[in-house]
Amino acid sequence: MIDSIDRAIVKATQDGLPLVERPYHAVAEMVGIAPDEVMARMERLLEAGIIRRIGLVPNHYALGYRFNGMTVWDVADSDIAEAGRLVGGLDFVSHCYHRPRHLPDWPYSLFAMIHARERADADALVERIAAVLGPLSRGNLVLFSSRILKKTGLRL
Repeated sequence: MIDSIDRAIVKATQDGLPLVERPYHAVAEMVGIAPDEVMARMERLLEAGIIRRIGLVPNHYALGYRFNGMTVWDVADSDIAEAGRLVGGLDFVSHCYHRPRHLPDWPYSLFAMIHARERADADALVERIAAVLGPLSRGNLVLFSSRILKKTGLRL
């Protein structure tokens, strides 16, 4: 359970931490508690799964990355853990997921998001993933984004 202070912290940070030198101090001021208590409560909320993560959510388009593609890979279920570890460990993959396949139309079970400024660069990243997967990959597609639909989580 969360109390009224936890709820106030979540509401104060759900659109992001304040972009100031000491963001936890700013949140503490907003909710009327000490900065150390804000940090301790947020750590507890993370451990409890109430807050899923604290991280940067960049707008890739604003940063000049126009070729943002979800690469999808047909990997045998017996190889998915190894494939996910290999692909998720690549420094240019921002998200890597195991998702259910929907046969016969959708054989892909490993999803990995890439970002590039030019199409040729995106193609080169896909080739690098293919090289890392080698024979673990039985096929792939790249689904390029055409616009941002959502960049926020649940709101209180």
